[in-house]
Amino acid sequence: MDRTNAGERAFAAAPSADPEAIDFVRFCHRRRRVGWPELYDEMCAVAGRGLYRGYGAEELATIGIGLGLFQMPALAGLVAQVVAEDVERRRRSAAAVPGSLAVQAADPLTAVEGAADRAESSVSPTWRTDPEPADVGRPEHGAVRVALAAGA
Repeated sequence: MDRTNAGERAFAAAPSADPEAIDFVRFCHRRRRVGWPELYDEMCAVAGRGLYRGYGAEELATIGIGLGLFQMPALAGLVAQVVAEDVERRRRSAAAVPGSLAVQAADPLTAVEGAADRAESSVSPTWRTDPEPADVGRPEHGAVRVALAAGA
């Protein structure tokens, strides 16, 4: 069998990935938000320890996660797809947060009530939250004795 032909079949990206395989990649990416080579290491570690639903390398292979050398390009394609979706989802969430704050600030009654709530919650009744001033002076160590060899 010609190795280049066998490798080419493994390099072809799967047209539709198993939802469980996508979930595995998301699981590993959420554990360590890193790119491809480091994420592959994380995926191998997760498979070796059975951290994803108790699946080892054999069970992951049944859902389409091949950790071998010839399956690596297809896995890299799946990882790129999942990571791009995650980055886009976080970008949209980050863009939505300032927009929702602007809508809240546009309503004057809500802004005043919110400021009153924040002012009430910031008062601490019995304990101090600011640190005590530090004593900047030199500490008292007393005399320092050093043992020396005779004749030194």
